[in-house]
Amino acid sequence: MMSKKYVVMGVSGCGKSSIGAALGKALNIPFYDGDDFHPEENVQKMQSGQPLTDTDRQSWLKMLNELLSGPEALVVACSALKPEYRDLLRKGGQDIHFIYLKGDFDTIWSRHQKREGHYFNGSAMLESQFDILVEPNEQEALYVDIRQSPQQIVQYTLANLA
Repeated sequence: MMSKKYVVMGVSGCGKSSIGAALGKALNIPFYDGDDFHPEENVQKMQSGQPLTDTDRQSWLKMLNELLSGPEALVVACSALKPEYRDLLRKGGQDIHFIYLKGDFDTIWSRHQKREGHYFNGSAMLESQFDILVEPNEQEALYVDIRQSPQQIVQYTLANLA
Protein backbone atom coordinates (compact mmCIF):
# COMPACT_ATOMS: atom_id res chain seq x y z
CA MET A 1 0.00 0.00 0.00
CA MET A 2 1.31 3.46 -0.85
CA SER A 3 1.95 5.88 1.97
CA LYS A 4 -0.19 8.99 2.14
CA LYS A 5 1.51 12.20 1.08
CA TYR A 6 0.04 15.62 1.80
CA VAL A 7 1.14 19.01 0.48
CA VAL A 8 -0.23 22.01 2.36
CA MET A 9 -0.17 24.77 -0.24
CA GLY A 10 -0.93 28.45 -0.73
CA VAL A 11 0.75 31.83 -0.80
CA SER A 12 3.27 32.90 1.82
CA GLY A 13 1.62 33.70 5.14
CA CYS A 14 -1.50 31.55 4.67
CA GLY A 15 -0.43 29.19 7.48
CA LYS A 16 1.22 26.32 5.60
CA SER A 17 3.90 25.66 8.21
CA SER A 18 1.71 25.81 11.32
CA ILE A 19 -1.16 23.87 9.75
CA GLY A 20 1.21 21.37 8.15
CA ALA A 21 2.97 20.73 11.47
CA ALA A 22 -0.38 20.31 13.26
CA LEU A 23 -1.60 17.89 10.57
CA GLY A 24 1.60 15.86 10.78
CA LYS A 25 1.17 15.64 14.54
CA ALA A 26 -2.52 14.68 14.28
CA LEU A 27 -1.76 12.02 11.64
CA ASN A 28 1.40 10.88 13.48
CA ILE A 29 3.56 11.35 10.37
CA PRO A 30 6.59 13.58 9.73
CA PHE A 31 6.19 17.21 8.68
CA TYR A 32 8.67 19.01 6.44
CA ASP A 33 8.65 22.75 5.82
CA GLY A 34 9.41 23.34 2.15
CA ASP A 35 11.07 26.65 3.04
CA ASP A 36 13.87 24.66 4.69
CA PHE A 37 14.79 23.20 1.29
CA HIS A 38 15.36 26.47 -0.56
CA PRO A 39 18.94 26.94 -1.76
CA GLU A 40 20.80 29.84 -0.15
CA GLU A 41 20.55 31.95 -3.34
CA ASN A 42 16.73 31.80 -3.14
CA VAL A 43 16.71 32.78 0.52
CA GLN A 44 19.02 35.74 -0.16
CA LYS A 45 16.87 36.83 -3.08
CA MET A 46 13.69 36.74 -0.96
CA GLN A 47 15.41 38.51 1.94
CA SER A 48 16.23 41.36 -0.42
CA GLY A 49 12.56 41.59 -1.43
CA GLN A 50 12.91 40.00 -4.87
CA PRO A 51 10.28 37.45 -5.94
CA LEU A 52 11.54 34.08 -7.14
CA THR A 53 11.26 33.14 -10.81
CA ASP A 54 10.22 29.76 -12.23
CA THR A 55 13.91 29.07 -12.86
CA ASP A 56 14.74 29.87 -9.21
CA ARG A 57 12.13 27.39 -8.05
CA GLN A 58 13.19 24.43 -10.24
CA SER A 59 15.92 22.92 -8.04
CA TRP A 60 13.78 23.52 -4.94
CA LEU A 61 10.75 21.75 -6.42
CA LYS A 62 12.97 18.85 -7.56
CA MET A 63 14.28 18.45 -4.00
CA LEU A 64 10.71 18.41 -2.65
CA ASN A 65 9.72 15.85 -5.32
CA GLU A 66 12.56 13.61 -4.12
CA LEU A 67 11.28 13.94 -0.56
CA LEU A 68 7.72 13.15 -1.68
CA SER A 69 8.97 10.19 -3.74
CA GLY A 70 10.27 8.38 -0.67
CA PRO A 71 8.42 5.53 1.00
CA GLU A 72 7.20 7.33 4.11
CA ALA A 73 3.87 9.03 4.70
CA LEU A 74 4.47 12.73 5.27
CA VAL A 75 3.19 16.28 5.19
CA VAL A 76 5.07 18.98 3.27
CA ALA A 77 4.38 22.72 3.32
CA CYS A 78 4.99 24.14 -0.17
CA SER A 79 3.45 27.10 -1.96
CA ALA A 80 2.79 25.00 -5.13
CA LEU A 81 1.43 28.14 -6.79
CA LYS A 82 1.17 26.91 -10.39
CA PRO A 83 -0.13 23.71 -12.03
CA GLU A 84 3.34 23.01 -13.43
CA TYR A 85 4.82 23.21 -9.90
CA ARG A 86 2.20 20.75 -8.65
CA ASP A 87 2.94 18.48 -11.63
CA LEU A 88 6.65 18.55 -10.76
CA LEU A 89 5.86 17.65 -7.14
CA ARG A 90 3.75 14.69 -8.38
CA LYS A 91 6.37 13.56 -10.92
CA GLY A 92 7.00 9.85 -10.60
CA GLY A 93 3.35 9.08 -10.02
CA GLN A 94 3.06 9.34 -6.27
CA ASP A 95 -0.43 10.01 -4.96
CA ILE A 96 -0.29 13.44 -3.35
CA HIS A 97 -3.21 15.09 -1.61
CA PHE A 98 -3.06 18.88 -1.92
CA ILE A 99 -4.60 20.99 0.84
CA TYR A 100 -5.10 24.56 -0.38
CA LEU A 101 -5.16 27.20 2.36
CA LYS A 102 -7.20 29.89 0.65
CA GLY A 103 -7.25 33.48 1.81
CA ASP A 104 -7.46 36.99 0.44
CA PHE A 105 -4.56 39.43 0.14
CA ASP A 106 -5.63 41.69 3.05
CA THR A 107 -6.02 38.80 5.51
CA ILE A 108 -2.66 37.33 4.60
CA TRP A 109 -0.82 40.66 4.47
CA SER A 110 -2.07 41.48 7.98
CA ARG A 111 -0.56 38.17 9.15
CA HIS A 112 2.72 38.92 7.39
CA GLN A 113 3.05 42.19 9.25
CA LYS A 114 2.94 40.30 12.58
CA ARG A 115 5.65 37.79 11.59
CA GLU A 116 9.12 38.14 13.00
CA GLY A 117 12.35 36.68 11.67
CA HIS A 118 10.94 35.36 8.38
CA TYR A 119 12.95 35.95 5.23
CA PHE A 120 9.93 36.67 3.04
CA ASN A 121 10.13 40.41 2.69
CA GLY A 122 7.56 42.96 1.55
CA SER A 123 4.04 43.34 0.20
CA ALA A 124 5.36 43.35 -3.39
CA MET A 125 6.56 39.77 -2.89
CA LEU A 126 3.16 38.71 -1.58
CA GLU A 127 1.49 40.48 -4.50
CA SER A 128 3.80 38.60 -6.88
CA GLN A 129 2.66 35.30 -5.35
CA PHE A 130 -1.00 36.23 -5.79
CA ASP A 131 -0.19 37.32 -9.37
CA ILE A 132 1.24 33.92 -10.34
CA LEU A 133 -1.14 31.81 -8.22
CA VAL A 134 -3.27 29.49 -10.33
CA GLU A 135 -5.67 27.98 -7.84
CA PRO A 136 -5.99 24.21 -8.07
CA ASN A 137 -9.36 22.89 -9.14
CA GLU A 138 -11.52 21.41 -6.41
CA GLN A 139 -10.83 17.86 -7.68
CA GLU A 140 -7.10 18.50 -7.29
CA ALA A 141 -7.12 19.98 -3.79
CA LEU A 142 -9.12 20.32 -0.63
CA TYR A 143 -9.99 24.02 -0.26
CA VAL A 144 -9.74 25.35 3.29
CA ASP A 145 -10.79 28.87 4.31
CA ILE A 146 -8.01 30.38 6.43
CA ARG A 147 -10.33 32.79 8.27
CA GLN A 148 -11.05 29.94 10.70
CA SER A 149 -8.89 29.27 13.76
CA PRO A 150 -5.91 26.93 13.26
CA GLN A 151 -7.74 24.26 15.31
CA GLN A 152 -10.82 24.55 13.08
CA ILE A 153 -8.66 24.37 9.95
CA VAL A 154 -6.97 21.18 11.16
CA GLN A 155 -10.29 19.61 12.24
CA TYR A 156 -11.91 20.47 8.90
CA THR A 157 -8.93 19.13 6.97
CA LEU A 158 -8.80 15.84 8.90
CA ALA A 159 -12.56 15.38 8.44
CA ASN A 160 -12.33 15.97 4.68
CA LEU A 161 -9.11 14.21 3.64
CA ALA A 162 -9.68 11.63 0.95
